[in-house]
Amino acid sequence: MDILQEAHVTEQARLQEEARRVLESSVESLISTGHLQEGSMIVLGCSTSEVAGARIGKGSVPEYGLIIAQAFLSVCLEHHLQPAFQCCEHLNRAVVMETSALNDRRLIQVNAIPQPKAGGSVPAAAWKLLQHPCLAMAVQAEAAIDVGDTLVGMHVRPVAVPLRGEYSQLGHAHLVMAYSRLPYIGGSRAVYPE
Repeated sequence: MDILQEAHVTEQARLQEEARRVLESSVESLISTGHLQEGSMIVLGCSTSEVAGARIGKGSVPEYGLIIAQAFLSVCLEHHLQPAFQCCEHLNRAVVMETSALNDRRLIQVNAIPQPKAGGSVPAAAWKLLQHPCLAMAVQAEAAIDVGDTLVGMHVRPVAVPLRGEYSQLGHAHLVMAYSRLPYIGGSRAVYPE
């Protein structure tokens, strides 16, 4: 193995460890602060371009997509959560998920298969990793993780509450999270549960 290949393998191993650590911490923060229940859905929006230090949409890295999709899928399954993966604007930010999740939530299915340069590297990898993948037009999930400013908040049900966790980056990409709470309704006489 030459020095460039060795450096590439080392970088992938480093990202694999970092992705697992950051996503585990992020999901656990969403569970505890957002009071997520088993079966809740978390949408991941991720720009591998940003993770690699490039500008969003300008340097997709399929190898990073696979590493990040595997880590997120693994963490969600360990916590009995439904993982979902937001595509980029080339697929109108549609969401990759298991067909059973789409059916349970009565979502509108659309017809496309994400690719690294038309959907994004993470959703393209997720499509291959899921047992029965499908593409939903949109979803209102209980929580979301946004890696690289992908505007994943459009897939969080109202009312979205921003959350800062232990980590604010994955690779070179900015990381933010949100969970949802029920909307308050009523006025000064309304009484709300704790």
